[in-house]
Amino acid sequence: MKVLKFGGTSVANEQNIKKAIAVMQNIPGKKAVVVSALAGVTDSLSEAINRAKNRDHHYKNILSELQTRHYEVVQKLLPDQNNSELQSYIESGLVTIASLLDGCYLLGELSAKTNDAILSYGELFSSRILFAKLQSDAGKVAYCDSRELIKTNEQFGNAAVDFETSNYAIQYYFDKNQANITILPGFIAESPNGHTTTLGRGGSDYTAAVIAASLDALELQIWTDVNGMYTANPKLVKQARAIAEISYKEAMELSHFGAKVLYAPTLQPVLNKNIPVYIKNTFDSEAPGTYITSDCVSNNEPVKGISHIENIALLTLEGSGLIGVAGISEKLFGAVAREGINIVFITQASSEHSICIGIQEEQAQRAKKAIDMLFQHEIRLQKIKPVYLEKNLSIIALVGENMKSHQGLSGKMFSTLGRNNVNVRAIAQGASERNISAVIDKKDVVKALNVLHECFFEDDIKQLHLFICGVGNVGGKLLEQLHQQADYLRDNLRLNLRVVGISNSRKMHFDVDGIALDNWKAALESGEDSNPEYFINRIEALNLPNSIFIDNTASEKIASLYKRFLSQNIAVVTCNKIACSSEYSEYEQLKKLSKKYNAPFLFETNVGAGLPIIDTLKNLIASGDKVHQIQAVLSGSLNFIFNNFKSGKSFHDIVLQAQQEGYTEPNPKLDLSGIDVMRKILILIRESGYPMEIDAIGNDSFLPDPVLEAESTAAFFESLQQHASHFEALYNKAEQQSCRLKYVARFENGKASVGLQYIQKEHPFYHLEGKDNIVLFYTDRYAEQPLQIKGAGAGAAVTASGLFADVIRIGNI
Repeated sequence: MKVLKFGGTSVANEQNIKKAIAVMQNIPGKKAVVVSALAGVTDSLSEAINRAKNRDHHYKNILSELQTRHYEVVQKLLPDQNNSELQSYIESGLVTIASLLDGCYLLGELSAKTNDAILSYGELFSSRILFAKLQSDAGKVAYCDSRELIKTNEQFGNAAVDFETSNYAIQYYFDKNQANITILPGFIAESPNGHTTTLGRGGSDYTAAVIAASLDALELQIWTDVNGMYTANPKLVKQARAIAEISYKEAMELSHFGAKVLYAPTLQPVLNKNIPVYIKNTFDSEAPGTYITSDCVSNNEPVKGISHIENIALLTLEGSGLIGVAGISEKLFGAVAREGINIVFITQASSEHSICIGIQEEQAQRAKKAIDMLFQHEIRLQKIKPVYLEKNLSIIALVGENMKSHQGLSGKMFSTLGRNNVNVRAIAQGASERNISAVIDKKDVVKALNVLHECFFEDDIKQLHLFICGVGNVGGKLLEQLHQQADYLRDNLRLNLRVVGISNSRKMHFDVDGIALDNWKAALESGEDSNPEYFINRIEALNLPNSIFIDNTASEKIASLYKRFLSQNIAVVTCNKIACSSEYSEYEQLKKLSKKYNAPFLFETNVGAGLPIIDTLKNLIASGDKVHQIQAVLSGSLNFIFNNFKSGKSFHDIVLQAQQEGYTEPNPKLDLSGIDVMRKILILIRESGYPMEIDAIGNDSFLPDPVLEAESTAAFFESLQQHASHFEALYNKAEQQSCRLKYVARFENGKASVGLQYIQKEHPFYHLEGKDNIVLFYTDRYAEQPLQIKGAGAGAAVTASGLFADVIRIGNI
């Protein structure tokens, strides 16, 4: 004999019922089949009860919808049959429900006994429908109302099974029954007085387990809509995978901590009989599923799964009056037990100064009141403090039978959470070492599950979640590079980069599963209107692990948000120079926040686009070297302009060309004024260890005052034409001296300046071509010959590659 149980989704509609029937017909031998209510029906009945209790007449609408739904299933499943008997059965049941709810509506209350009677009809209807379909398909099939077999006490809502009476009834029935398939409703049973009772949460699973244990079944199969028990909740952890084999005890631990595919008490009857359990998928019957047995084959994975319980409250009782006093724990737990409240988490300080318990949040106030009342004398004497209550918490747990034989798992777990800024409020580990559980903030659950799953199950593949603000020239190139290199990063660097959010000045778009980078423009165009505050709030609300905010704008407002990101463990990668060249105290605070919250703050592209200037400088300083002097050409746009400014060409036309080819800001005055170069040299000075402000940098501008004072881009270009002779004079002077014009930044002896210089042929800057940048670092180690970094310092592609490199640096941390 095999016992099969089909969940609500497996019998949700006529198509699913046909699949469930196909599954049971393909399994050889005699079978007892336990059936749940159609998906959502029990919830609908509960909703109708609540509406009736609250004197909301719309409960009648719910009953009408339930009638329509069940009739439609019958008509589609058995279109050529005479269904009058089955429909009469359903109609009679609904009339009974309506009568009971009418009474509830009038009284404004409903007894637990009547509540069970109403809820039982979900399983009664579904099992009758399934039986009728099997009868129409011929074969030996029988129907048995589970209330005839499973007897309980009268604890309505969560009745306790009388195993002695139930086992006799079950065995007697199946000894006589010769059918190949016997259909039974799950969840329901009967009290000694003949009243309908229900078996509580997971009741249909429990029905199947009770029958399987009574019959010493070969196996219990639980058919659901997933491929077994998973290493984590697949709705929250995309990389979660089905567990092929697991022990009873591991399965019970995982289900206790929220693995919803199985309810922990379900296993108890079959555990005692060593009956194996299979979790299988009705919609993918060939998938192996999960095999649960007492003789689970050991493997090299000490952790079998990660699970969690939501909506937890933490109650802490503390005070000197707890120390060395016998019976305190018994008194505390007794107070909670008398309120009918289940404790799901316990931890106590070794000093005995405090005891901490975790319970469901909805019961927290009642528990606090009961405990404070019990200890009121000690509280009045100030030997014990009133219970301290914390809400909006969750419990996460690592589970594995082999955890006890592996050292360092706790350290690995908590260091992983710490690196990701997940604060642990309390910790508990059973003496069996089968689980390690921790209480954390509810908002951190998804992040915690993902980083722990990545740590213990994903073969060192690190998942990064990217949010990109600004997808113009640079941002567009970055997305192109991310798409092109995705396979290489995964296969060679063990990095999986997922772009979750993108925005420009008009539109923004989010996709937690990852935006398709081959079609991001269309996705963005069909997205919602851009709203920077909403974009930021969404990133914070998602709270994804290894989140990176990439700023491709030149916006001061966006730069001002870096502190907010870093404080929430969100890394920042930016080519926006404003933050690092603002007041030194702001720059210093960003650095401190980055260290405090373990959130990288990288800005390689602030200087030299994709050139490794800042990274090289950081390595110099970290290795103990000291920078004394910096000479640099840091503006690719200005270098392009002066390299192309020749006799016969107007300065105006060259600047316009640079703007059109994307080498300057939209308003080139920002480049030509020297502000951009001042910011860059300031960042290098600060990264060298010198606290300098931007107003300490001398700016010897080569632009006439009217050009500098132009208030618009059009006015700026017009002013360039009006002062053409000024620029021609600069060029002629350079020609007369056999020099080239270069816009140079200098730092030496604590002083810095930027300005146009006439560079002689023997100088390294003379042969700097195109849009190249060059930096010379004079240090203790590079005193005579400077460390030189040279290469393309402008352009969308190279800037994007610099941002890409910073993302990879974060991935390799």
